[in-house]
Amino acid sequence: MRDTRFIAIADDHAMLRKGLEVVINMFPNHQVLFTASDGDDLIKQLDPNQLPDIVLMDISMPGKDGYQTTEYLKEHYPEINVLAVSTLESEAAIIKMIKHGARGYVLKDADPSELKIAFDEILSKGYYYNELITRKVMQSIHQLVDDRNPLPVFAKLTDREIQFLKLACSEKTYQQIAKEMFVSERTVDGYRDALFKKLEVTTRVGLVMFAIRNKLVDV
Repeated sequence: MRDTRFIAIADDHAMLRKGLEVVINMFPNHQVLFTASDGDDLIKQLDPNQLPDIVLMDISMPGKDGYQTTEYLKEHYPEINVLAVSTLESEAAIIKMIKHGARGYVLKDADPSELKIAFDEILSKGYYYNELITRKVMQSIHQLVDDRNPLPVFAKLTDREIQFLKLACSEKTYQQIAKEMFVSERTVDGYRDALFKKLEVTTRVGLVMFAIRNKLVDV
């Protein structure tokens, strides 16, 4: 087994690409295979004989953006791990990247040491949840089974709550979810609040992470 970890970078800012390349090449046993200015450029440079272990993926890029490129890699190169690197810290952006296949999410102003930690955890555990995510969903991402009950936690949920939970993992607004479920927005708010209480989370990101960990939705 080779010791070197190969990394690729996709970002439309040349100075940031170069800066990341310098930093990563300073990590022991890490090598940047190539950098790309957008998703299309990244895909063109992929060599099936030497694929990167991890792709640092910007979200907002011209042409094929980070969401589309991550989804493409998930379908055509599932062995490549995507670590999102963005200035966006909204729930919507985090949810969308995770749904498209990202294994972790860090902000562009993060300390370089966090990148090294992210690489280590993605390659050892399969994912990296930094403080940005864990402070919101710490309980839900680790709670597969309630220790006081042998049944999975989701077994305690009603059919309508499970339906809402699955829809909450989409990009639909709560108003759109209400229309699809043929209920009022107030009823949807009730489902959301009940799930927050049952699953011990406080955000929509928490609901999504719980659903993913419990295989209620595909990633």
